[in-house]
Amino acid sequence: MMINLPRGTQDILPGESEKWQYLERRFIELCTRYNYKEIRTPIFEHTEVFQRGVGDTTDIVQKEMYTFTDRGNRQLTLRPEGTASVARAYVQHKLYGQVKQPQKLFYYGPMFRYERPQAGRMRQFIQFGIEALGSADPAIDAEVIDLAMTFYQSLGLKSLRLVLNTLGDQESRMAHRNALINHFTPIKDELCSDCQVRLEKNPLRVLDCKKDCDHEAMASAPKILDYLTEDSRHYFEQVKKYLDELGIEYVIDPTLVRGLDYYNHTAFEIMSEAEGFGAITTLSGGGRYNGLVEDLDGPNTPGIGFALSVERLLLALDAERIVLPVEQALDCYLIALGEEAELKASGLMKTLRLAGLQVDKDFLAKKMKAQLKTADREKAKFVLIMGDQELEEEAVLVKDMANGTQETVSFDSIVNYLKERL
Repeated sequence: MMINLPRGTQDILPGESEKWQYLERRFIELCTRYNYKEIRTPIFEHTEVFQRGVGDTTDIVQKEMYTFTDRGNRQLTLRPEGTASVARAYVQHKLYGQVKQPQKLFYYGPMFRYERPQAGRMRQFIQFGIEALGSADPAIDAEVIDLAMTFYQSLGLKSLRLVLNTLGDQESRMAHRNALINHFTPIKDELCSDCQVRLEKNPLRVLDCKKDCDHEAMASAPKILDYLTEDSRHYFEQVKKYLDELGIEYVIDPTLVRGLDYYNHTAFEIMSEAEGFGAITTLSGGGRYNGLVEDLDGPNTPGIGFALSVERLLLALDAERIVLPVEQALDCYLIALGEEAELKASGLMKTLRLAGLQVDKDFLAKKMKAQLKTADREKAKFVLIMGDQELEEEAVLVKDMANGTQETVSFDSIVNYLKERL
């Protein structure tokens, strides 16, 4: 029986993988402009990293993690998100002690969550993300949001909606927590079993429930904006002023809480409003997580970041009919006629590749007519033909596929000849 890939995963084949490579390059280039440096963390961590970092009451930890015990009887988990791993690395390698602060980091790679697969939501998925650790300046909140919005806009996306909220400081959250408990306790039995547990452990999670989202008590639930301390209110106002200065439009949504326990102060999501994008409109999200580093045994360190799904980004590009400028054409295709020509073509191909050209040839012993068809299918800009006569003249016959013209060029001149015309 044929073995297929696991449910919730995907094979990214040639013709599609070039889009992923293009997006990776664009993301790295933009992060470099903002002076963010790459960090690479393991695909799996000790389970405790996510239990303490993401939060025991979250759906991710409760239901979605891929956890296993290794041969040393250690409990490990495939990373479901990137921030906790980055924070763990920040503590372990004492990045807080480096002269350069804040530490501005970016990452990209696979994450794993056991969810019901659907369009744009896989069990193995790719995230781009950034983290800025060590600054409590509201200006860096705005910079993080600006980087995310700039990335989307630079790709041509227009139907974007930035949703903003604040979760306040600890005092604000405690006051809001008590208000939520008082609000939902009378109707506790009407809530799902998960929310009944959340109400005791982390009532803010009730607002993020997918099952009870339509319950009338949700609409009238206490809003965090009504419980902010003066400091929290001022911080949020400063973030909004910086966004205004950057010309970034946003809408305030006091029900936005995000799905991870480590968030506080600024929280945001970027949505696609493109027609046909789908019911799940979120492209990316992030926020401030002061306290996360301390939860992982590090020093008092403020932080903020975001992560975006590449799968959902590709869906948004399709919804807005944006075609990525992915170049798939060969610079040249070699056709060798005869055993000696085949041998020479192999060396010439290496020379051209070392010169930075994208080159290929036939490896199936096809006839010349079939090879020309292959060159056309590969969108080769030039075809280099070599037979006994060309070998004797130490040259190749170069055919320009755009206009059909042909010219004989010596071996010594071929690299410069092609570079001048490409």
